[in-house]
Amino acid sequence: MRRLIVHPDNPQARLIQQAAQALHDGDLLIMPTDACAVIAASMAHKSAVDRLRAIRQLNDRHLLTLLCPDLSALATYAKVDDVAFRFLKAWTPGPYTFILNASKQVPRRLWHPSRKTIGLRVPEHPVAMALLQAFGEPLLSSSLIWPGESLPMHESDEIAERFADSLEVFLDSGHYGLVPTTVIDLTSGEAEVIREGAGSLKALTIDPWTKTGFKSSRSMPSR
Repeated sequence: MRRLIVHPDNPQARLIQQAAQALHDGDLLIMPTDACAVIAASMAHKSAVDRLRAIRQLNDRHLLTLLCPDLSALATYAKVDDVAFRFLKAWTPGPYTFILNASKQVPRRLWHPSRKTIGLRVPEHPVAMALLQAFGEPLLSSSLIWPGESLPMHESDEIAERFADSLEVFLDSGHYGLVPTTVIDLTSGEAEVIREGAGSLKALTIDPWTKTGFKSSRSMPSR
């Protein structure tokens, strides 16, 4: 595994380009986000997506998340109305994952098999944003939370040792969060908090389609 040491605030363009090329080649990569670290893959490479699921011990019912540089991917991968779009615009970028109804452009292998949904997030992290912009399209991702564990892996050396023989690239910025994203489901026509995580949900008040109000909350397994 190549361990590319990048500056957390001003990532070196040369290293970012190397990481982007590796993804285009079908490699798997560990990268920082504004929540916890994630494994990322190009959704154009079915073998890479299958490897990601195998390494993370995930079946096809586990919803992977699309990491996007902005909301321009919505028209391609998700179905949202104007009200939902305004909601998303208010809450991005940030450490939030939104569950949306998948469009027909999303490969069926990426859908939840019974719900036809897709997870989408726009991270606010210099390294993640630089990589997404260099790569030129959304990336599929999954956190480093293992089955039966509640916290993600966050120590650089431990991550490098754990994946030395199974992943190709580690984009190492030296710091990784301990809390996964807050997950918000928008598929029912209302905003429903599924998991509270790194994204703040302060001042919950009146309107479920504004930045300060939600339908309800319930617990959910870590993604």
